[in-house]
Amino acid sequence: MNATWGPVSGAWTGGKAAETGRIEWADRTQKGIPHMHLTRPRRGALALAGAAAIVFATPVGAVAAPGSPDDALPEALFGAADPSYDGVWRQSIALLAQNAAGYTPAPEAVEWLAGQQCADGSFQAYRAEPEETACADVTLSDSNATAVAVQALAALGGHDEVVGDAVGWLAGVQNADGGWSYNPGGASDASSTAVVIGALVAAGTDPAEVTRDGSGPYDALTGLQLGCTAPAAERGGFAWQPDPESGELFVNDAATVDVVLALQGAGLLVTPDAAGADGTDGANADDDAEQGQDEEREEDAQTLPGALECDGDQPVGVVTPQSTGAAGAAYLTARLEAGEQHLVTGFAGAEEQPDFGSTARTVIALAAAGEQETAEAVLGWLRDHHGDWPDYAANPAAVGTLVLAAHAVGAAPEGFGGTDLISELSLLGPAPEGVGPATESASSSEESGSGSLVWVILIGLVVGIGIGVVLSVRRKAQPRDGAAGSGTGSETGTGTDTGTDSGTGTGSGKADE
Repeated sequence: MNATWGPVSGAWTGGKAAETGRIEWADRTQKGIPHMHLTRPRRGALALAGAAAIVFATPVGAVAAPGSPDDALPEALFGAADPSYDGVWRQSIALLAQNAAGYTPAPEAVEWLAGQQCADGSFQAYRAEPEETACADVTLSDSNATAVAVQALAALGGHDEVVGDAVGWLAGVQNADGGWSYNPGGASDASSTAVVIGALVAAGTDPAEVTRDGSGPYDALTGLQLGCTAPAAERGGFAWQPDPESGELFVNDAATVDVVLALQGAGLLVTPDAAGADGTDGANADDDAEQGQDEEREEDAQTLPGALECDGDQPVGVVTPQSTGAAGAAYLTARLEAGEQHLVTGFAGAEEQPDFGSTARTVIALAAAGEQETAEAVLGWLRDHHGDWPDYAANPAAVGTLVLAAHAVGAAPEGFGGTDLISELSLLGPAPEGVGPATESASSSEESGSGSLVWVILIGLVVGIGIGVVLSVRRKAQPRDGAAGSGTGSETGTGTDTGTDSGTGTGSGKADE
């Protein structure tokens, strides 16, 4: 459809996006969105801007939707962290994950999500009292929350009106370049445009037919790809946004993951390839993928199938969404080969850390692109290392994204490297129908074991202190000392980390994608 109704690009006013023309991102872990990986030094503004991935982040200085939550969160909501910036996002991911694994989500959890919709069809990040709070401030409407809610509700079925109204709102706030911004009024970014494409596909709408001034979402994404004038190792990758001052493109791994998925005409729920699905937890994925790879393949993305071919500073052949997506997949494959089957995050001068959220979404994107062996190899790395993802087990979006990654290659989430991801998800919110009250998962049990050791140590310290007190009473002439020698022990982090990030920061943002 050609979107002609509703507010058009530039009609929205107010809010940080309208003031700056761009969105700056804080900690992205709350929605599973990783920090960007920069291969060249950048100016501060865009270096902090972000890779929102479909997983999407919280704008610096963003204002929570009216009716901020109190201590008593809705029982139907997944997660115990402040939902002001990611309530709809994490709920949608959790429901998608349960559905992907073959379970029927609890009706109250589904209805909570549907009830978050505004009268104009949009979704905000979170509304504590949707029955009493109108969505008067249009700048709080969130394209990412709206799009992921569409993906979840369309997959679950029974909410055609909600889905239709949301798609209509998304079409109405499309930018003139064919893309979408995080909030209405901002410049288009790769990740917001990508998640909207996933929503359109889930709703049965051809993204190519949703246009503004003759431009569609694929046009917007193609314009963000680094081409033949970029360094060879960066060709085929995507920028999150052009530099707001110079217009230059800087490659961003997290944005590239999102775009590759979208250019396959897919959202976060990817049906596994029947030929490659074996129903395992990916235990042999690393070995199988390694055996299937060409030993003569070089790490340069130019040598990989689908890599961008150049004749001077011009690409060879006709540029299509398919060729653009293939070049992006080739870029990611080269990055994964160089990084031991996972992506990393970090800034110049800082130590690189695994980008768990983007790595999990990479599995989904490459599976959608037909790169089964590479997708399985990446899943194998996640299976072995997901326990290192800081606080992932407390974050519904993180656990849900792992479930969706496993589903994309036909792996079983109930036996994911010793972790029952479905049980972990049920610990964070309403259990799906047919599943009893959640009990500790395998990984939780392991943590409990280590927790028991901590308790033994603490009890020992208490006993020791008690003995010291007794001795000090009996030997009053001897001054007390050493009482302050007891440390604080290991702290339990209160922040959450979804998705896609190394979780190096906390904050009210996505603390991931």
